[in-house]
Amino acid sequence: MAEIIQRDGTWAFDGSTVRITPGLHRSVPLFRQTYGEVSVPLEAVSGIVFEPERKRGRLRLRLREGADPLLQATGGRLPDAADPYRLTVDSDRSGVAEYVAEEIRHALLLDQIPQEPTRAYLLPGPPVPVSVRSSDGTVSFDGTQVRIDWADTSDRVKRATGPRIIDVSDLVQVEWLPNSGHEDGFLRFVTRETAFSKLPPEKDPYALDLWGSSRRDLLTALVATAVTARLPHPSTRTAVGSGQAAGPRPVLTVPPQADHHDVLLRRLRELGELHRSGVLTDEEFALTKAAVLRGF
Repeated sequence: MAEIIQRDGTWAFDGSTVRITPGLHRSVPLFRQTYGEVSVPLEAVSGIVFEPERKRGRLRLRLREGADPLLQATGGRLPDAADPYRLTVDSDRSGVAEYVAEEIRHALLLDQIPQEPTRAYLLPGPPVPVSVRSSDGTVSFDGTQVRIDWADTSDRVKRATGPRIIDVSDLVQVEWLPNSGHEDGFLRFVTRETAFSKLPPEKDPYALDLWGSSRRDLLTALVATAVTARLPHPSTRTAVGSGQAAGPRPVLTVPPQADHHDVLLRRLRELGELHRSGVLTDEEFALTKAAVLRGF
């Protein structure tokens, strides 16, 4: 057993699994404490590196592309401190960190673990049901449905449409961008009908606009990951466009042109009904209709 215990957390390697347990110190981010212990099978690992510095060093575990729904959902956008695959190491424990890294490297060579992307998730993601209250509302996922209950501070149009319930079978992608504290983030659930919508997150009834506490809004990545783990693996999808260097991203299958046209008409009818019932003002109706038309 190779093990290193730090204030930031504990890493233990038994020859087949890297068990990562977050520390309980108040300096450990809420996201890591909530995400909990992560058991990484050796076949999901592509490498490990220890980066020594004068006062503290870092252990970094690298996973194979497509192995982890957390990395797939967050696309490399998790802040370093919230990343469960990084461990801050005190300088007096650098020797132990090097030993743990060497043991994992040796096991990778011995077991001839490939470097290629995986064709299925090798980690399960967070358990369900999972529910997170964000600045724009509460999002919940029970394994089959996503539910969004809007907050009192949500956009008037969102609140007028009532709770949003989405079957996981209707989803093609989850898009997530963290609230950095300087710029708003969002959590968007993309269906075949909304794949080409360009509504801003604050107006999109399929998206949470993350503008409040960055510490708490970061927890929406739990829901993004739980949903992503239950969507078809990226290796089974047909790519459209190019990926981004920031990390692996799911890709969309373009719906037929006839479906595309039907979606546009349905969205415009919904807006028209909201306008006629007085939910949308003339100005709000004009702006939202223009955004929908631009998106399509």
